[in-house]
Amino acid sequence: MKTKRFTAEEAAQAAEILTSGGLLGIPTETVYGLGANGLDPEAVARIFAAKGRPQDNPLILHIPSADWLERYCEHVPEAACALAAAYWPGPLTMILERKPMVPDVVTAGLDTVGMRCPSHPVCRAILTAAGVPVAAPSGNTSGRPSPTTMADMLEDMDGKIEGIVDGGPCSVGVESTIVDLTVRPPRLLRPGGITLEQLRAVLGEVAVDPAVTRLMGAGEQPRAPGMKYRHYAPKAPVTVVRGDPAESARCIRRRIGDRDGVICFDEFAALFEGHPVETIGPKDDQSEQARRVFDALRAFDGTDAAQIWAQCPDPVGIGLAVSNRLNKAAGFHIIDAEAEP
Repeated sequence: MKTKRFTAEEAAQAAEILTSGGLLGIPTETVYGLGANGLDPEAVARIFAAKGRPQDNPLILHIPSADWLERYCEHVPEAACALAAAYWPGPLTMILERKPMVPDVVTAGLDTVGMRCPSHPVCRAILTAAGVPVAAPSGNTSGRPSPTTMADMLEDMDGKIEGIVDGGPCSVGVESTIVDLTVRPPRLLRPGGITLEQLRAVLGEVAVDPAVTRLMGAGEQPRAPGMKYRHYAPKAPVTVVRGDPAESARCIRRRIGDRDGVICFDEFAALFEGHPVETIGPKDDQSEQARRVFDALRAFDGTDAAQIWAQCPDPVGIGLAVSNRLNKAAGFHIIDAEAEP
């Protein structure tokens, strides 16, 4: 199969791939997604095949506006309306009760579905032209770092999908926040571009699911994408070092092997001369860290690094999302710098 490249101006033409049952790479403000008509079970099944994605990992439906929620969701609560008013279009997914028209393959058999209204203008043009909800996980082979450019996605999907639309680099860089509104209090299932603090500003109390900070057990069923499996991982094993940035840098410097690589804040790159180094931005700029973390993880697949040491931001604001992605890439292999001798 030849994967056709579309420009942003060809969004409406590219949307025809979705309406004809094909797979389309779509840019969003978070990461590039692998899209299919979310009401076509056969098309959605092709997403799982192209990615090598486990069947019990549910997908998100992307819609062009909040007034589409009632088409696919039962009992849309006031909390959903309040969040949509505050943060849609944007990097936020809400878990709601689904209507029967939403295929089981989208929800992994759950009675809930994740709904998102993206803000990327090219994505919105595609959704509007397609006229259907688009099921779209990140456009990478399952387990690898998510793509934040068209080139990243083509590394994994060229020849496996009918087309991809170039919308430029993603502005957020980590996947959408997922909040479950079918439980009380609402529960954060995946941190992302809308922070926990922003959710609480609208909803009041918001619980944090344990899967945000630990691996799910083999018998646990994920209620949203990104909860259960090792994600975002390069080929080399990753160890996350958390704590004060200067302390974590010194900890890595003491432990690093001759063939090891480092993901670090800009200020500490010089400490690791002679090693492969990927920087993710200044230590105090969490938004830049979010934009660059997947690029850093993916870049190491082009090196012969034996293992990767990664500095980790504090888990506040969007730093919670960055630390979550690094921890998952490491399989939650984490060292506390302050606890080191």
